Amino acid sequence: MKFTKKMLLIFLALGVSLLTARCGGGGGGGGGTTASTPAVGASLISIMLAPGSSTVGVGGVTHFTVTGAYSDNSAKDLTGNADWVSSAGGVASVSNEAGSKGMATAKTVGRTEITASFEGFSSTAQLTVTVGDATANVMPVTVNGSLCSPATSANYINKACVSVTICNPGTSTCQTVSDILLDTGSYGLRIFKQALPNLTLPAIASGSGSLAGCVQFADGTSLWGPIRLAGVQLGNEQAVQIPIQVVDASFGTRPGGCGNADQTPESAGLTGILGVGVFNEDCGPGCASSAANGIYYSCLGSSCSGASVPIANQVQNPVSHLPTDNNGVTVQMSSVPLGGALSSTGSLVLGIGTQANNSAAPAQVFTTNSNGEFTTILAGNSKVSFLDTGSNGIFFPSNDPLLPVCPSSASDWYCPAGTKSMSATIVGALGAPSAPASFNVTNFVTLMNSSNDVFSDLAGPTSFGVDWGLPFFMGKTVYVGVEGKTGLGTIGPYVAY
Repeated sequence: MKFTKKMLLIFLALGVSLLTARCGGGGGGGGGTTASTPAVGASLISIMLAPGSSTVGVGGVTHFTVTGAYSDNSAKDLTGNADWVSSAGGVASVSNEAGSKGMATAKTVGRTEITASFEGFSSTAQLTVTVGDATANVMPVTVNGSLCSPATSANYINKACVSVTICNPGTSTCQTVSDILLDTGSYGLRIFKQALPNLTLPAIASGSGSLAGCVQFADGTSLWGPIRLAGVQLGNEQAVQIPIQVVDASFGTRPGGCGNADQTPESAGLTGILGVGVFNEDCGPGCASSAANGIYYSCLGSSCSGASVPIANQVQNPVSHLPTDNNGVTVQMSSVPLGGALSSTGSLVLGIGTQANNSAAPAQVFTTNSNGEFTTILAGNSKVSFLDTGSNGIFFPSNDPLLPVCPSSASDWYCPAGTKSMSATIVGALGAPSAPASFNVTNFVTLMNSSNDVFSDLAGPTSFGVDWGLPFFMGKTVYVGVEGKTGLGTIGPYVAY
């Protein structure tokens, strides 16, 4: 029987590890700038537009933001308060409408200046409109296909793989690495050092030492290693310079939570993880304010101790740093029949409503809470839930006698007598909207006795909420909107399908 890891990419859910660290609220929402509330009497001293320059193809959209700096050293997002203007409206227009302020739409090839003004201050950015590449924002996905390494995938079903290019910052010394697990349930790039033999990525300083990270997953595995600055290129988009985690179990002295850290890509079942979920970075204010976060450590020599980390130095979601197509991702996966297939394909389209290839309107948009969660009603019970391509099944609690857990050798999975049809209702974190979600569960042992590796009807039990893993995405177009950025008429974080 094939073996597979259960919920490999779920950070210990609902009150533990990374999700706990996010409970202080969403991240910066502006690529590393933390918004705060100015004290009474504090005066505005400047405003700053971001990105400072951007390039977009005709028909594309770039979302500019503006942040105010105050006399008490606080910062405040002023995007929705500022007045916006384009110096060449025929090249690109910029919206002044509530809910979409700062969103520039490219009309024809040329250049324009986008200016934001507020209380006598102004800031200007350059926008260049090109003919554009209709496929620049598209990353192929293969599920147990050509982008997944045979060396790591032999015992891994429903594995969605992409390739990512990593560079020494600011140089053309790069390596393109495949066998990277696509994960909408986490945030940032994590890649084994074995995949980067020719790169020398600079360390991120932490106090008198260098920064390292420990992430723990719900299947009991973990990843440990230093945080490095890297150039990261997604598809044919412009490379962005961000902190990533280089997975290296031999780095320093591992903390207790990473005592069993995976040593190699083969033991982990993957070469890396690309986290493209709803947040800008992997931890947010929780890790910026407390050294006892259990995730980040400062290492001097072999000694490592807990460390608080500024948001800008945390492992970053590379999508939110793109000069355009940065407001989320659109996941398009092929349908898979009951009983499975040898492999399947899909696309990760960068951006939501930014290009013609990611502008189809979904039926429903569901705002998530500060942990990236919404609600699922299943069998009359309300459960917290999330969308997660990094999990290879749909995981949910059940007391249904017609949906028994498999024998002990496969107790991570359900084994109904035949294929069982299931129905649920997904509800936004604010109590609306709601929409049906139907899926099927087939006996795990029966599926494993086939020659297939990709299944739409694979499910298992949990002790918490509902993890809508990869089978949920099959045959759908699913949108994952990044916090603080606008798409589908909604400010993230949100999901939609």
